[in-house]
Amino acid sequence: MEFLAQMWSLLGLLTVLQNVLPSQLLWLLHSLWQSVQDSLTPYSYFDVPEFLGSASVEPNDLYRHAHLYLHHSLLPDSPPGPPRLTLSLPRSPDPASAAPSFSLSPNHSLEDAYAGHRMLWTHHADTLQDSLEERRAFSLRLPKRHAAALLPAYLAHVSAAADRLERSSRPRRLHTNSPAAGAGAGAWCSVPFRHPATFATLALDPALKSRLVADLSAFADARDFYRRTGRPWKRGYLLHGPPGSGKSSLVAAMANHLRYDVYDLELTRVASNAALRSLLLQTTNRSLIVIEDIDCSLDLTADRRRRRRHPPKQARKQAKKIGSLDESDGDASDADDRRSAGDEGRVTLSGLLNFTDGLWSCCGDERIIVFTTNYADRVDPALLRPGRMDVHVRLGPCGAHAARELTERYVGVAEHELLGEVESCIEAGAEMTPAEVGEVLLRSREEPDTAVRELVAELRERLRGGGRGDKDVEGWEEPVAESSEGSPEKKETRWEGRGRLRSLTKSDSGRRGV
Repeated sequence: MEFLAQMWSLLGLLTVLQNVLPSQLLWLLHSLWQSVQDSLTPYSYFDVPEFLGSASVEPNDLYRHAHLYLHHSLLPDSPPGPPRLTLSLPRSPDPASAAPSFSLSPNHSLEDAYAGHRMLWTHHADTLQDSLEERRAFSLRLPKRHAAALLPAYLAHVSAAADRLERSSRPRRLHTNSPAAGAGAGAWCSVPFRHPATFATLALDPALKSRLVADLSAFADARDFYRRTGRPWKRGYLLHGPPGSGKSSLVAAMANHLRYDVYDLELTRVASNAALRSLLLQTTNRSLIVIEDIDCSLDLTADRRRRRRHPPKQARKQAKKIGSLDESDGDASDADDRRSAGDEGRVTLSGLLNFTDGLWSCCGDERIIVFTTNYADRVDPALLRPGRMDVHVRLGPCGAHAARELTERYVGVAEHELLGEVESCIEAGAEMTPAEVGEVLLRSREEPDTAVRELVAELRERLRGGGRGDKDVEGWEEPVAESSEGSPEKKETRWEGRGRLRSLTKSDSGRRGV
């Protein structure tokens, strides 16, 4: 009882002193007490607020990284008897499949171990006075003796883990550009991206598939490489081949492998080069920008050839001075000048080149640009050189391995007496795209034997109708550089003995992946 009486007396004395002593002296005493505590404790403390500054406007990326790291890495692996958690059920279109999420409750802590040291994270949530606003923060406790050397490495570890978690868990969307209203630049509208195609479901040559996966993975992990070399963190792919060869499915598989958003850019809806730049600035990092059927989107190659035949008026006047241009060319050139003047109101080759490889292409990181076409020879060579389209992939008719893989996937038949006949027909020159093979198998998917027989019959019919001859098969192609006359120069090389690969300039990015 005497001890409790002394405690009450001390508390009473402190209350009297707090009311009597000036506020400046109280602040000084509090600072001295904090200094004594800091000198005696073996730990250093670091606060990580949710927002930077007092306006609560600019988010703190480190808080977001710590939140992801604690709630997705540490809490699931915490030992029995975890700290107090807050459960929540996010809104979902399908409530039956929605899983509850949990987070560390305010003013509770969670331990972590790194490099043989113990760290302690504490979650703080304080309600501001006379306000419903809540201010949240994490505090990190480190051993004081090792804090200077430990803190940078540990924060880099937390950010890297959060980056991987964010990439694998964030919802992804499929965007398309809406037509511009009047003189506007247009905007993106989007839906959830749920395409089921993956590299595991694609019927591709195994060597080509593995090389594509390696190239994409190397690109995603090459932040330091692109910074060190001073190159924009982007990569271009040209996918070409006949209709039904799987170009769109490959685009979806690439997006699913990297977990990128997809921007399906429709050039016919873009009013001008300025509108194209505005759309590019609206795209996010970690995105895959797709222009399908590039040869049909704009008649860019025809524009370039026409301008070579009929130079603009300024160049024609200069040529007249030296007598190198015939007067008979005047009418055609004047008409071309009128067409050239209208270029300002539409997307031109120059604008598209700026989009793929110019100054505006570096407005963002970790972006992949994909062109698809059925006819690669109709695309202007200036768009296809290294640095713009770094990787050329030809998706040809269905090969023997792909046909066997599609048969197993569609009708569940891995071994059949007629599968050897299927492979023999394909090797003899019978051509069917993967889409055509899938359609034949789909018609009789409930009767596997009938499906395989129908596939053999269709291949035999194709074989009687004409073989493939010396046409290219699917494979990886090196980019083609443009010669001074504007036409591509080619020389032949081979990649692992499969297909014909065409290249003039073998850039490091085309061969090594990054």
